[in-house]
Amino acid sequence: MKIILLFVACFFMIAGVSCFRRQAPVTIGQDAGKDSLSPASSSGKLSKAEALREHLRLKADSARIYCRSGGLSERYCILVNFNIHSGKKRFFVWDFEKDTVLYSSLCAHGMGRESTSEKPVYSNDPGSYCSSLGRYKTGVSSYSRYGIHIHYKLHGQDPTNSNAFKRIVVLHSHSLMPDREIYPLHLPLGFSLGCPVISDAMMRKVDTLLKESKKPVLLWIYDEPVF
Repeated sequence: MKIILLFVACFFMIAGVSCFRRQAPVTIGQDAGKDSLSPASSSGKLSKAEALREHLRLKADSARIYCRSGGLSERYCILVNFNIHSGKKRFFVWDFEKDTVLYSSLCAHGMGRESTSEKPVYSNDPGSYCSSLGRYKTGVSSYSRYGIHIHYKLHGQDPTNSNAFKRIVVLHSHSLMPDREIYPLHLPLGFSLGCPVISDAMMRKVDTLLKESKKPVLLWIYDEPVF
């Protein structure tokens, strides 16, 4: 009897080990699959490109609410983050319908007061030659002596940029503005006396977009960390 019981016990032990060996590769394979998806995802961290896109998407969500309540275009908006290195793209045309960046480029900030190529100083004062933070509504186009000879009037919508029209702060291009990123170099001062200034190639694209728009477009200049 003892021999029979010992035999039965051995049988079940062998069967259990066999089942474990058959199942083990499946478990290991699932874990390996998770690890291979994305190191950034498994660690809970976004890449810089992903972080920038998420930052812009959240800002665009706020912009769309403002556009809807203010009667501005809900097709596009322009986001300019002067916290981003001046040698990198920091001027973004956001497409609300596609929920993504349509165009992006370098953008110069004002040279006034104690501004440096690395960091702008902001002011709403006439004659300061500084950039002003806040939301702007695009106005009519007119002749510019710079770039492609077109500029767009900007009407400040916040206390921080209420003097924009009086200061002749406009959106325009400059022929010496690079089309591509120049990081780690900064843009030199001198392109802007307070205006958001972009390259000629980008201005042609923006000009087409603004001409086709039936409503004023929101241009939002801000200074917020992305990473």
